[in-house]
Amino acid sequence: MSNHDNSFDASRRNLIKRGLLAGVGAFAVGALLHAQPARAEKAGKAAMLYQDTPHGTQTCLNCIQYVPGATPDAPGTCKVVEGTVSPKGWCVAYSPKS
Repeated sequence: MSNHDNSFDASRRNLIKRGLLAGVGAFAVGALLHAQPARAEKAGKAAMLYQDTPHGTQTCLNCIQYVPGATPDAPGTCKVVEGTVSPKGWCVAYSPKS
């Protein structure tokens, strides 16, 4: 018969090891979760009801989400909608610049 039983070993060394492993695991999980928002994808044009024409006086050019192109008339990008967008376009994420 063996003197080893399968009971929990509460020695100081074992507790320190388990604590360090738990800490490293928690750090790794936290780092992975923190990295997820950086990879968030933009919405598709269809989902945002994007159109290349204005919606009344509302246009991408005067929206806070719009990132201008090389010239005022050149297509730019959007912080919300994927792909290039027209400065004269519009979508449901429109939010006027202050």
